[in-house]
Amino acid sequence: MLKTLRDITQAVAQAHDLEYALAQLVTQTKKAMNTECCSIYIIEEQQLVLSATDGLALAAVNAARLPITQGLVGLVAQREEAINLADAPSHPRFKLLPEVAEEAYSAFLAVPIVYQKTVIGVLVVQQVKARQFSEGEEAFLMTLAAQLAVAIKGLTHRAQLSAGLQQRYYTGSQASKGIAIAQALVLGGQISFERDEIIAASVTVEEKRLNDAMGRCKDLLISLSQRFDREKDEEAASIFKALLLLLEKSSLGGEYIKEVRSGWNAETAVCLVSKRYIEHFDAMTDLYLKERASDIRDLGQRVLRQLIEPDKIFLEPETPVILIAKEASTTLLAEFPRQKLAGIVTEFGGANSHAAILARAMGVPAIIGVEGILNANIEKSKLIINANRGQVIVEPSALVLAEYQSLIAAQEEQQRQYAQESSLKTVTLDGKRIYLYINSGLLSSVDSETGADSDGIGLYRTEILFMLKQCFPGEIEQLEIYRKVLKAAGSKPVVMRTLDVGGDKPLDYFPIIEDNPFLGWRGIRLSLDHPELFLIQLRAMLQAAIDTEQLHILLPMVSNLEEIDLSLIYLEQACHELTAELGKIITMPKVGIMLEVPVLLYQLDEVAQRVDFVSVGSNDLTQYLLAVDRNNPSVSPLFDSFHPGVLRALKFAVESCNQHQLPISVCGELAGEPIGAILLIAMGYEQLSMNQASLARINYLLRRVSKQELSLLLAQALCLNSGDEVRDLVTHYCEQRGLLAVIS
Repeated sequence: MLKTLRDITQAVAQAHDLEYALAQLVTQTKKAMNTECCSIYIIEEQQLVLSATDGLALAAVNAARLPITQGLVGLVAQREEAINLADAPSHPRFKLLPEVAEEAYSAFLAVPIVYQKTVIGVLVVQQVKARQFSEGEEAFLMTLAAQLAVAIKGLTHRAQLSAGLQQRYYTGSQASKGIAIAQALVLGGQISFERDEIIAASVTVEEKRLNDAMGRCKDLLISLSQRFDREKDEEAASIFKALLLLLEKSSLGGEYIKEVRSGWNAETAVCLVSKRYIEHFDAMTDLYLKERASDIRDLGQRVLRQLIEPDKIFLEPETPVILIAKEASTTLLAEFPRQKLAGIVTEFGGANSHAAILARAMGVPAIIGVEGILNANIEKSKLIINANRGQVIVEPSALVLAEYQSLIAAQEEQQRQYAQESSLKTVTLDGKRIYLYINSGLLSSVDSETGADSDGIGLYRTEILFMLKQCFPGEIEQLEIYRKVLKAAGSKPVVMRTLDVGGDKPLDYFPIIEDNPFLGWRGIRLSLDHPELFLIQLRAMLQAAIDTEQLHILLPMVSNLEEIDLSLIYLEQACHELTAELGKIITMPKVGIMLEVPVLLYQLDEVAQRVDFVSVGSNDLTQYLLAVDRNNPSVSPLFDSFHPGVLRALKFAVESCNQHQLPISVCGELAGEPIGAILLIAMGYEQLSMNQASLARINYLLRRVSKQELSLLLAQALCLNSGDEVRDLVTHYCEQRGLLAVIS
């Protein structure tokens, strides 16, 4: 039985044509179940379309249609459950479609095909002789439908695209929020190391072409390196300097030249060298060294681009583009002036990749994991990307384009409206002062304007510095970065979180391989197991904050009191060491913990005896409370920070901290969401930290609500059954007060 399931599933999954795949499906399923008829219906615009059959009239395929409100097949789709009947014509919902010629069949078994909680079709088997299909047969068909759902959905989507529709849709995952409209610029899709190997007609000519291409590549890398040096962004500058070293004739650059001199043309030489070294590094067991293959691939692609399409990145003045690439590297993004990069769409990449991090820092909408986008022939096509929903629309209709243009114009007008009040303090209608801080990570996103409209930096993610390096940054390097961050914030407080890697934030040069990384070696656990790294970071922070009282140190992923105690011992050690070395008393800064692990909700009285403040990481706290991996597409829809149980936990936390006079804030995504901010203020939170892009909007919103009214709203929300009901309640409240546009 398992082999049969596997054979049918593979036959469908490997098919590139929907019609052929479905024909194979019904024929093999009919044979496997030893029955006389098998058919599949696909849902299109609330109608069930007979899409393939082995047993019914072939002329009815793609012609016979049935509303999902009618017939037994419709009943299966409506109920989202199997129907097994010995005598189908006797059922009150039986509907005969003369064109399909099914009068002879009595026995009927149908199961829904469900993709991400949505019925996309129905699989049916029938038999002339009246009989009840067995429980085993029903289980087999249910299992088959579940296994085929993804493949059928993908093939259906691909068929719709190839049907020549003017407006095409692609979907992916959000990496950086936002909406953009611009022409597509496809890079790298047609540049592959798998090219025909061509012998040079003239070695002299090919060597000159190669040297010219490497020269242009070198000039660009130097320019970018100098640019980031001027901007004092060592993180980005170091990336380009590393590539420059690889380009030297003593490194890969010299290998390219050797291949040309052996008789190959320039493109072939670059491809041969790149493939050879990539294969070499990929074969290594050391995961850090394996990752270096990406640097070789990056440089090879850059040199090839200079050989094949040297003018491709040339853009008309002020012409914005949406970059389409297989995987956008940090260096590739840095080549574009911000005003010309409207958005990013990639086939691969992670939401926490370097490119995604940089996209968020730049405020550029970005979508990742868009399958097939490179081969869609969309160069210079007009695109709309809605990164908020992970949608890409190719050559939108005039109506859709007008709708999105209106939406963008309305959003821009809203932002101007919010900005007019951004310098005003956040005070509710009934006089409650709320403190709004920003979350930051890249030095390039922290400038002299950072603290102008905020109350300080509520979360500085030091791990991003570590993620953009090729090895652990040293004490001096960290000291310089932290000093600049504190200076940029003026006299306002800066909460620096100690190294928080692991889970969905890996370090290429320090790989952690675990079955369940979110419950594994991450956050403070890693730092305490490597005190040599922890002490370097603490020393750098303390030295950066000499003569100021700005610094607050935040410990991530704390799960027990011993971790707090040990961390404080190391911090005291760092203070004593620096006092002795510098001849100047280094005092302990304020220390806090991230409240992410639910167990600490019940130890806040002991926590209050050890630390100066608490910061709620709403993303991880929600994840652990709901037992949902938010990065797992199979269960991510279950991740809901507005779940009433999560809200009760957040309310319990703030009440417990207030009881112990322990300051508490929220620095997760929830704080920057309008509905989330409303609920948090209602609970009693007075400090929220969010991405800078959300600051003006949240300030505008909270200045128009009453804390007293929100408390009554919260009481209703906590009695509801689901996050959707909570959203509806708060949305209705905002609509009544003319604030619907602010939360939309």
